[in-house]
Amino acid sequence: MGKLHQCYTTLACVFGSILSASLSVWPSYTLAEFTSNSTTVLSAPMSTFEASLLGSLPALGAMVGTMMAGMIIDGLGRKNGGLVIAMPYLLSWLVIDLTSSSLVVLICRFVAGISIGASSVHAPIFISEVAEESIRGMLSSGPIAAYCIGAMFSYVMGWTLTYQYINWCNMALCITYIILLASVRESPVYLMRKNREEDARQAIAHYRGGSADSKAVMEELSLLKQRVQPAREMLPINDTEVEKAEKEMLNNQDIDGNKNMPSYKMLMVSPSSRRAFTVVGAVISTQVMMGMVPVQVYAKDIFTQAAPSLSSHLCSVLFALVLMVGSMSSALFSDRLGRKPLLLASAITVGICLVAMGFFMQTNVAPPAVTAILILFYCFAFMLGAGTVPYILLAEGFVAEVQSLASMILMEWVWLLNFLLLAIFPYMVQFFGVHGSFYCFAVFAVVDVLIAIFMVPETKGLTKEQIQEAFLERRKK
Repeated sequence: MGKLHQCYTTLACVFGSILSASLSVWPSYTLAEFTSNSTTVLSAPMSTFEASLLGSLPALGAMVGTMMAGMIIDGLGRKNGGLVIAMPYLLSWLVIDLTSSSLVVLICRFVAGISIGASSVHAPIFISEVAEESIRGMLSSGPIAAYCIGAMFSYVMGWTLTYQYINWCNMALCITYIILLASVRESPVYLMRKNREEDARQAIAHYRGGSADSKAVMEELSLLKQRVQPAREMLPINDTEVEKAEKEMLNNQDIDGNKNMPSYKMLMVSPSSRRAFTVVGAVISTQVMMGMVPVQVYAKDIFTQAAPSLSSHLCSVLFALVLMVGSMSSALFSDRLGRKPLLLASAITVGICLVAMGFFMQTNVAPPAVTAILILFYCFAFMLGAGTVPYILLAEGFVAEVQSLASMILMEWVWLLNFLLLAIFPYMVQFFGVHGSFYCFAVFAVVDVLIAIFMVPETKGLTKEQIQEAFLERRKK
């Protein structure tokens, strides 16, 4: 029952990713209705500027939500904080369904973006705090897989349902998200940090499927109690002494003569936290710069050339299906093969696909259908490792004291990097051509391979303490 409870809590958390995907994909099939002179859902058609904001405002809202997420879930808890994060989703869809004003629709898109950003921080933290080592990789891949499922579901709704029914379906998904979150058990890590030891013991028993008085539960409670003790400031002379002091702390030895240290200072002072922040930041940046988002933008034109007889809706569903299969394959294999092999194989394959796509588009030596197949294969390879492993590392690579802060900073960086990449992509196409842009993305795939080889430690099946030691050992090599 313990693993079932872990999976249920993961399902509740990743529902936010399903809603994020549905919200992001929604403009692709509603924009034509909003900009049409004969629109029936708005009082007046959207201008070109308003149409551009329809897609970009959620990203701005997400940056705000990411900044707020740590404060919300650390103050209210993973469960109650998640419920607060879910509310803007429901509010935005309710108002969108009732309004005919384009301005109100845009405001709702921004408000919903706040939930997108906050849920992207909330889900990995909650999942990492309840998942046991044997299935942590699979469960940590859940948000990415759920995002792909949400995108496919949204494309299907756009293909088959009317505007109002789409809004109602999204509201139903929001209500389901709230019900699921309301029915989960609070994180034992949060409870222990609030000095609610008995509640933490019951939560551990719930998520491990054992008696609250069992030896296994008591041992994990003792380990958790030692792990979430307030961080202590270490004042050695150099990094070698810092590492020695930190290893003593990781081995649960007390460090005398020190004082409590805030999370931002521990992130700067702790060598393992600094190293984890550097490595996760590097892999999460290169996965953005490998161009998945711009390729998604250009994919529709490629599919139109490759298969003009197929509807654009069918192609969009096929595209989302490949992304979903790739992300679910990552969830299946991350705990069997390990994080590092998946990341390496994925980055190498992505690099080859990008170079081949650029070459075929530059030379036209192959029919468009070949390029279309390559795009699908690129998407699968990307979601198999390069697009998912960074978020697994984000969920498991940090100790409890700095997890919220590190996740907030890195996700804020991801949103900003995505925004900048989309902003410069038209200029890349203008100066280098689409094929030249693919070559640029391939360079970052090579960088990702080098990072995976020389910087990323294998974290499969390791405890939080062992992962910190792995980062320290990798740093010395």
